[in-house]
Amino acid sequence: MPRPGRISPLISAVIAALAVGAGTGAVVYSLVSSPDQKTVVREVPVGGSETTASTSALTVGEIYRRSYKAVVEITVASNGSGQFEGQGQQAQGSGFVYDTDGHVVTNEHVVEGADTLSVRFWNGDTYTASAVGSDSSTDLAVIKVDAPQSILQPLAVGDSGAVRVGDGVVAIGSPFGLEETVTSGIVSALHRQMRAPNDFTINDSIQTDAAINHGNSGGPLLNSRGQVIGVNAQIRSESGGSDGVGFAIPSNTVRSIGDELISTGKVEHAFLGVTVQTIPESVASKLNLVAGAEVDEVRPGTPAAKAKLHPATGTKTVENDRYSTGGDVITSVDGKDVTNSEELQRAIDAKEPGDTVTIRYWRNGDTHAVEVELAQRPSQPIAP
Repeated sequence: MPRPGRISPLISAVIAALAVGAGTGAVVYSLVSSPDQKTVVREVPVGGSETTASTSALTVGEIYRRSYKAVVEITVASNGSGQFEGQGQQAQGSGFVYDTDGHVVTNEHVVEGADTLSVRFWNGDTYTASAVGSDSSTDLAVIKVDAPQSILQPLAVGDSGAVRVGDGVVAIGSPFGLEETVTSGIVSALHRQMRAPNDFTINDSIQTDAAINHGNSGGPLLNSRGQVIGVNAQIRSESGGSDGVGFAIPSNTVRSIGDELISTGKVEHAFLGVTVQTIPESVASKLNLVAGAEVDEVRPGTPAAKAKLHPATGTKTVENDRYSTGGDVITSVDGKDVTNSEELQRAIDAKEPGDTVTIRYWRNGDTHAVEVELAQRPSQPIAP
């Protein structure tokens, strides 16, 4: 998760990696809680089916009363392995009802390694759940409960692309096992990047100052209409508690990933195999480059390596910021302009493994084009 405030472009290059989901800085905590309240720490990072017809803002109380019956507490039990084998371990997180078929959305890191899953609803009823599928690259998972229709009250899912800084938000979940806890705040920033459980990057995350703590993982972040705009996943904290810097996976990501998990049980991501940095227009002329996404590293054996894209060979300092230099600068994918590293990753994420794309890039004063067949993203980043 990027550190609030100014980030040097060289660090941004790593954070925005297509082959290595990066994230640096102060301690980043996932939001799982265990019964003894010990912090489960991992550097990592929104859902549903329909939209609401309401256009007017609701009070925090109204949002809570409309939503709390859809928010569940998830308890995960595992038998343990290695030195803990046979001892048994338990952790707790949050989730929300996604549809009337009993699908529940949560974080992948909440249910990872589970031998048994149980879901507790607002009225105290608890049901055994089964895993439907999970995706480490976006830290999302879907589980399923066989519960009566009367208890399944899905949340509406909003458009995270319509969220603006300063918008009011509400978080509901089970921090430290305290079910049905509601907190409120605002959207503090947009387009943050989180480090997924498999070390790739989750784009367009929502930063909020609404208090979220361990046990909030997988719970919804709601807008002023009561729509899900994010799934709470991480906090940045010096103390391990809420310091008012929390992060949620955007709902547009969850809608696409959740639907695919329900449909097929898995998600496949396209993969190019580079890390990149943004060369802004204000700096490009000083580096004698064009603006775009400059290739910082090319991972061996990847589509980028097969296409003979050139990585950076040196660095240069401009206005106290260090930039890598000498690499190809990618300017478009399939005719769509790329002006920064985030746009390049979105362009690749929009494709499927096996798709062939045309990448235009700038090298030593000349523009080139190459066709690249994208691969399937590996389970872990490829070492340089």
